[in-house]
Amino acid sequence: MNTQRQKTILKNLPKVLAVLKEEARQWKEPVAGTFAHGENAVFKVLISTVLSLRTKDATTQEASHRLFASADNPAKMLQLSASEIERLIYPVGFYRTKAKNVLGICRTLLEKFAGRVPDDLDTLLSLKGVGRKTANLVVTVGFRKPGICVDTHVHRICNRWGLVKTKTPAETEKELRRVLPARHWVTFNGLLVAYGQNLCVPVSPFCSRCRIYRICPRLGVQKNR
Repeated sequence: MNTQRQKTILKNLPKVLAVLKEEARQWKEPVAGTFAHGENAVFKVLISTVLSLRTKDATTQEASHRLFASADNPAKMLQLSASEIERLIYPVGFYRTKAKNVLGICRTLLEKFAGRVPDDLDTLLSLKGVGRKTANLVVTVGFRKPGICVDTHVHRICNRWGLVKTKTPAETEKELRRVLPARHWVTFNGLLVAYGQNLCVPVSPFCSRCRIYRICPRLGVQKNR
């Protein structure tokens, strides 16, 4: 893909992201970012992101805080049983499976990585229950290293902008790695997630309140507010 729309949005991208950064100040920070500071921050980013899959941010936030109050590192986590973790993280989606995955991740971190979370994508992907979204988020939010985390918001918005023309988040990640300037990689997900949760929502986005309305082609948008 190398269309005029893509060239236009790439030309305007610094301005667009600057606007989103200003707007994001009034919105809640995506859940992973709230755990990116303080003791055992990278571990908390990893585990909270695992819990977040198919779960609303508010639910993930509360469940993560309950879990980390009992165990905030791999060694402490392994002192909990699967049923105890289930109780702490409920009602996140697939909480029983996630409890098992959390224990498996912590066991692997202790056995293979001295209890430390690896900082490269391929090694993170070797952890059971860790997919590309989670791995990329740990790399960018946890380690502040270049990576492109594509979730449903990033996938949807990039297609609406005409920055990509893809059918799946995996395809979107591949295309973004090709066209998105590396200087935007670390912050891209956080800005678009906040934007997608508050303005550029899946159905009937709030285009009338959007400051980039005039340069957005709104591809695929049937109805807006």
